[in-house]
Formats: sequence, C-alpha cells, structure tokens
Amino acid sequence: MIAFYTCISFILTGLYLLVLAYLIKGWSALKRPKLLQQAYKTKVTILIAARDEEDNIAETIDDLLAQDYPHELTEIIIVDDHSTDNTAQIILSYANRGVKLLQLKEDLALNSYKKKAITEAISRSTGDLLVATDADCRMGSKWLSTVVGYYETYNPVMISSPVTYFHEKTFFERLQTLEFSFLIGIGAAFIGNGRASTCNGANLAYRKDVFYEVGGFKGIDNLASGDDELLLQKVAKVYPGRIGFLKDIEAVVYTYAKPDIGAFIQQRRRWASKSTHYKDKKIVALAVGIWLFNLSLLINVIGGIFYAGFYKILGIELLLKLLFEGTFLLMVTAFFKRKSLVKWVLILSPIHIFYVVYVGLIGNSRKYAWKGRMVR
Repeated sequence: MIAFYTCISFILTGLYLLVLAYLIKGWSALKRPKLLQQAYKTKVTILIAARDEEDNIAETIDDLLAQDYPHELTEIIIVDDHSTDNTAQIILSYANRGVKLLQLKEDLALNSYKKKAITEAISRSTGDLLVATDADCRMGSKWLSTVVGYYETYNPVMISSPVTYFHEKTFFERLQTLEFSFLIGIGAAFIGNGRASTCNGANLAYRKDVFYEVGGFKGIDNLASGDDELLLQKVAKVYPGRIGFLKDIEAVVYTYAKPDIGAFIQQRRRWASKSTHYKDKKIVALAVGIWLFNLSLLINVIGGIFYAGFYKILGIELLLKLLFEGTFLLMVTAFFKRKSLVKWVLILSPIHIFYVVYVGLIGNSRKYAWKGRMVR
C-alpha cells in the first residue's frame, strides 16, 4: 500500500513539475511588444464598477484623468453599485471633467451585481475598445496609451495586462504580493503558450463588438464572480490565438493586498468559485491535478507521523517544488521589479500546500461575503 501511494505521489509531483515547466516556457515566450509610433485612432471607454470605495475612488479617477492618451478619444464610465458611503458623490464631483456616473438601481436581488453594472456601462459606451479596471487601482500615465498601442499594433480582440500589489505594510501583505505574482504569471504564461485560460479584471481590455458577439455575460451571469476569466474563455473559444498578454511595465495596474487573513480567504474563495464553471475542461482537470498534488503533500505531512518514509518523499517533493516555483517566480517578479520577494518562497511554498487544499474544498461549497453581500 505504501509503495502504491509513493508511486501515485511521485506521478502527481511529475505532473506538477511539467505544469511549471510549461509555465516557464510560456512566460519566456512573451516578449515586450514593439509598439507602432503613430497617431492613435481608437475610441476607448474605461469601465469601472464601484461599491463603497470612497477611500480609493478619487485617486483612481485622478490617475485616469492624468493619462497621456488623447482625451478626445477617452470616455470614462463608472457605475455606482448601490454604495452606502460617499462613492457616488465623489464620482459626481468629477462630472465637469468628463467622468460619467451611472447608478445601478436594481429592485430584485442579483447574484452578480458587478456583471450587471459592467453590462449597463457597456450599453451606454461609445468606445470601440473597452478597458476595465477596478475602483481601488492605480496606474501610471502611460497605462492607457500602452494598452491601446498594443491593440493598434497587434490587433488582438482581447488584452490581458499585468496587475500587482503595492504599498504593502506587513509581511503578510508581501507574501500575498508574491503569491499574486504567481497567479498573474500563470495567466500570462498560458497566453504565451497560445492557450488563454485566466486573467484579472483589474486590467482587461476587449473589443465591444466581440463582447456582444460572444453574448456578453450570458451563461455566466448566475455567478457573482467571473466577469474576467469566464468572459476570456468565451472569447478564446470564438477567437483562439487572438488574445494577448501585454508584457510591458508601463501597462501594469497596481492595487492593494488584503489586510487580514479573513479578507484574503474570502477573496480566494470567490476566485476559486469560478473554477468548476470553466468551459475548457482541460483547465478544470489541470486545476484538479494541482489540488491533488498539494493534497498528496499534506497526506505525506500527516503520514510521516506513522511512517518516517513519508517524510523522505515529502522532502524530495518540496525540494523540486521550491526549485521550479522559485524559477518561475524569479522570472515574473523580475518583470514587476520585485525580485527581492522571491526569498520568501521558502515560507510561502509550504504554507501554500494547506491554503490550496483548504480553498479548493470551500471555494465551491458555500456562499461567501463580497462587498457586504452574501453571494455564490
């Protein structure tokens, strides 16, 4: 029995290392794009769904208004999703600078208010290219021109761009930045390998006609989350090979890590809740395989109490895991100019085992809190 489990354990380890090698290959395949130097011609609509963001929304709007992209080609639409604070009033104070406020007014309870808010904004938009971000994000002045420059140079139908955390105040937040870099790297690497699977809605652009062509959020509007990854997968099915990852530091959007473990777990449960709804079942199978690998590591931790040989297996698996994950993270954090974080992979990697198993179990089993609501 022990020999059989050892064999299974090493098979799962081998598969996980193959996945990491695939990610390293995909990330390496992505190069900084060479953008055409010409006058811009694309009308852009920036979309934001905001709820109770009075502490952040003004800084985000100021960054958007400071973009070096032509203002006559820029439209900013922010949808207030039933905020209970001064978010709407702050947005309205920018009306004389061209910022448009929509206020979502839904009498019937929804499970996905954010998708409804984005859909309403798109229906009123005048831009051909839609660029979505969040109400607590920051960006440099060349962000929008870099995104549009990539669009006009390479003609993708959807653009996933990098997101990272910044202004960390605690060690816990720095660990989140490292882990989040891993997640962003995964999405980028899959696109680098020609197979779009994941992205982040804080920095996502797509053609408006393509949004309507794939039916918008129809079919995925029963889930609170998924306005990014599930939409990307719908687009990838119709336009394989036409989704790009913008590997340019000027295109990075910055946001904040969660302040405590409770908020972090709620966020990750929300993200995990999308996984079983992925249309590409190969991606689902891959996610299950990674979960099983981490489960096998956890079993080795427990099994070692009764049979010391399990600890030898665990030691080999952890060493290989650290080597491959560290290599991938070194590449991704180098892009974000945060290579100093990689040393903390020695702490993050073992913790990640318990976290992946736990979130995988609860992510699809219960409701979770998001923006003051209980959703699924």
